[in-house]
This record gives sequence, structure tokens and C-alpha cells, in this order.
Amino acid sequence: MMSFKNIIVRRPCEKVCDGITSAPELGKPDYQHALEQHTDYINALISLGLEVDVLPALDEYPDSCFVEDTCVLTRECAIIDNPGAGTRNGEAALMEPIIRRYYPEDRIEHITAPGTLEGGDVMMVGDTFYVGRSARTNEEGIRQFCAILEKYGLKGVEVPLEKVLHLKTGVNYLEDNNMLVSGEFVDKPEFAKYNKIVIPEDEAYAANCIWINGTVIVPEGYPHVLQAVKDFGYKTLTVDTSEFRKIDGGLSCLSLRFTALQNF
Repeated sequence: MMSFKNIIVRRPCEKVCDGITSAPELGKPDYQHALEQHTDYINALISLGLEVDVLPALDEYPDSCFVEDTCVLTRECAIIDNPGAGTRNGEAALMEPIIRRYYPEDRIEHITAPGTLEGGDVMMVGDTFYVGRSARTNEEGIRQFCAILEKYGLKGVEVPLEKVLHLKTGVNYLEDNNMLVSGEFVDKPEFAKYNKIVIPEDEAYAANCIWINGTVIVPEGYPHVLQAVKDFGYKTLTVDTSEFRKIDGGLSCLSLRFTALQNF
């Protein structure tokens, strides 16, 4: 079973209220409240015994707290993404020096134009990486990504998306062959072999939980999902991410979860 030792997060900047959103009806995030929620998120990770690298805010990038989209970190290599959202292109380049603390240069790969890929479209299941073809991750990005994985003995599987922004908006793997699924992912043939925890439509946001070493962090305020995860035998923690929901963000978006490559 996979385990994690390292986490990278980035503090929200004051312009977080100007982040990209597909749900303007939720209103703009409150900066101070977002900071408080982010602090609670970091504390939850620390409580699980993880080493958390907290990066300073990037004022020029409103969405930069969503570090997951900048790269994909595997047990064999780091893949620096080329985000599909134009306003976020510079974030991945700024993340690369940080990644060099944890991966040797010969294990750092890149997705290059015209390919686009965002980490929110990538879900790791053992040595298989499901990658959503979305508005942010295109066919060429997926081709490059899968070729890089194969180079290291890993595997990529494309999953076409129909409605959601990112793959992990609607499906997340909890280890032990269990998946949280909502909406279009309930019947996806790519996930037929997994045990599914089907999430009711009114709690669809909570499909974006994160498994960390046997504990599942669940967004606060979704009691049916929380109980369903508990019923599958997992320990749970809840963290409020309501301010980040306003700009299309969730629990997984806010961190990079991995184990650093040693001996370099």
C-alpha cells in the first residue's frame, strides 16, 4: 500500500478572491477566512505525522494555493505540468526549484506545449495513474504524460470527462480498492473493478476527499459522505474548505502528497 511522508502546500495570497471560478453564485472567498481554513488544513496534515513544506504566497497568482495542478509526484519521478489555464502557466515553473529539494534532476520530467496537463486531472492507484481528458488537460498532454510514466515502469489510463472541471472533482481513490464516486463517475467503465462509495448529488463536492496513510480527510459539512467513509472502516478528519470551494478548489487541490526520493 502507498504511504506518504511529505506534503507541499502554498499559502493563499490576498488575490485569492480573484481566483478562477465556475460557480460565481457562491460569492468570492474571504481572504482572512481562507487563511484560517488553510492553517487548519496544515495542522490536520501535521497531526498525521507528515513533514509539511509551507511555501509563501505568490501575490501574482490568485490560484497558486492549488499546488496540486503544478506537478505530479510519483515514487519514481516528478512531472512538472503545463497548466491548461493560461493564468496559471507561471506557477509550475516556480514550483520546479522546490521539487528539486526532493527529486534529483534526472528524475524531473516536463509536460511541454502544445500539451497541457493539470494535476487535478490525475489520480494515482498504485502504479496506475488515471488521467482525465478535460478542458485543462488535452490529448497531447496525456500522450506525453503516459510516455513519461512508461519510461519508469508506471502506467497511464485516459478517462474522458463530460461535465466536471477535473477528474478528482468527482472521483478519489481511498486505497484498499475503494473509491469515492459521484455523478458521471458512478458508471465509468474504467472504474468498474473498484468498490464504490457513491456520493449523493447534494454532497457531490465531498467526492474530493484525500487518503493519507489510513486516514481520510473529508470536507466539513457533508455528513453522508463522512459516515460512508467511516462505514468502510477508515479513520477520518474533517477540514472546512468552503472558501476554496468558491474558486473551484477542494482538499486534494491544496497539497502535493508524496514521499521524497532519497539518496541524491
